[in-house]
Amino acid sequence: MSRIQSLFILLLCHSILIVGPAFSERKWEFFDQDPGWEGINNRSASFDPQEVVQDFGYCPAEGDQPARIGGRITPAGEPAYYAKAIEPLNLDQPIAASGKLTVAEGGGHFLLGFFNSQTINEWRTPNTLVFRINGRGEFFHPHLEYTTRLWKAQGTVIGRHDIEADRVYPIEAESGTKEYSWSISYDPKANNGEGAMSCTFEDGKASWDFLAGHREEGATFDRFGLLNVMKSVDGPGHAWISDLVIDGQKIDLSEDPKWDCYGNRKTYMTTNIRPRFDFGYSETQYAGGRSSGEIGGLMFRGDCRYPERMAAYGDRIEEVNLEKPLQASGKVSLRMGVSDSTTLFGFYHSEKSMKQNPSQNTGWPEDFLGAAIEGPSSEGFNFYPAYRMEGDNQSRGRGSDPPMIHPDGEFHAWTLDYDPDGAEGKGRITVTLDGHPVTMDFELGQKESGASFNRFGFVTTWIDGNGQRVFFDDLNYTWKQ
Repeated sequence: MSRIQSLFILLLCHSILIVGPAFSERKWEFFDQDPGWEGINNRSASFDPQEVVQDFGYCPAEGDQPARIGGRITPAGEPAYYAKAIEPLNLDQPIAASGKLTVAEGGGHFLLGFFNSQTINEWRTPNTLVFRINGRGEFFHPHLEYTTRLWKAQGTVIGRHDIEADRVYPIEAESGTKEYSWSISYDPKANNGEGAMSCTFEDGKASWDFLAGHREEGATFDRFGLLNVMKSVDGPGHAWISDLVIDGQKIDLSEDPKWDCYGNRKTYMTTNIRPRFDFGYSETQYAGGRSSGEIGGLMFRGDCRYPERMAAYGDRIEEVNLEKPLQASGKVSLRMGVSDSTTLFGFYHSEKSMKQNPSQNTGWPEDFLGAAIEGPSSEGFNFYPAYRMEGDNQSRGRGSDPPMIHPDGEFHAWTLDYDPDGAEGKGRITVTLDGHPVTMDFELGQKESGASFNRFGFVTTWIDGNGQRVFFDDLNYTWKQ
């Protein structure tokens, strides 16, 4: 061996010693097979499957009761509607409907109005202009709301305005046999051309201006009728509508109008029960990974008061802290997102992030650093930085101009970067989605909190709420510092 060859081999070995640890600090996981990650309550067995009964549609005249439309409507994760097919309407046109409504005593939660049969997805489903009727036993609340084609939602309640509290309290309409006159309309010229919706409900009135840009984003409606609220299964309600006028056309109910039916006369069992977690390794390929296999599923918000209402699924990593950088990247797909829902994904602690607490006073678990997927409803769903340090009584997240992620099944590239030297040494976390960055600086002293992380993956919030179906794949993440 020549002197030059010996020198080359020596330099090569030296470079491996220097570079090797840097490569070993991050790990690739493509989920070509079950990775054997640690799961805590992620395939919940604490809540039994429930029966869902949908039984609504045309009801012919019987005795003193005239013909009408309605019946038993059950909130559930699966859609059900009975609706008239209409020529598609959009936000450049005036829209109107009116009629009468009867809501029986009990629960229930349903939509009455204009929607799009091709885009039904979650509680505030895109392309809707509706009343949302919420049963409350001996009374019910009527709400007015709209949602654009990209899940930007706004609405108001029909009620009284308390000037001192500066809020509107919903009316408590009596349930039972009483008929209520109602109307709903949209005017594209109102609100300086941004559009506005309004309604009447018996003697009450309400209106709501579209937020800037919402009319431009658009919505299209191809049905008018009754649609169940899509979330986890909940108590059913009974309601009926009659004396209908849709865009100036009076609806004749003297005989079956043969409206469009979907799941409205059906009985089945469902496992979409809050909070019956169902996430972990999956042989699917929703997130756009290189091959079949990924992680994800149905993720509800957790409730730290009860151990069976919290869950996690993560890789066991060597304990890391905030003194050195943390990184992660991969692909993500949000397939369903119900209002008031959150998914947390990133670095957490197997014990401190999962400990039971007597009250739900903070949203995030302790010792968590990663990304959150959640609202507010006025914007749809965001993908943004989120963290909570040990001993901190406040959840922190969002940043300026966070990117949107729609529950449409599309997949996206994302990154997470924690820089301990960022923000002049206080620490900084940056998240990107499809190259769109959002940054949050730590508050002074948070980096020194003593927080540590020994897992990477999903962990539930500490305040309960609704669910999302979300999947991650092709992950690259810090496993050792």
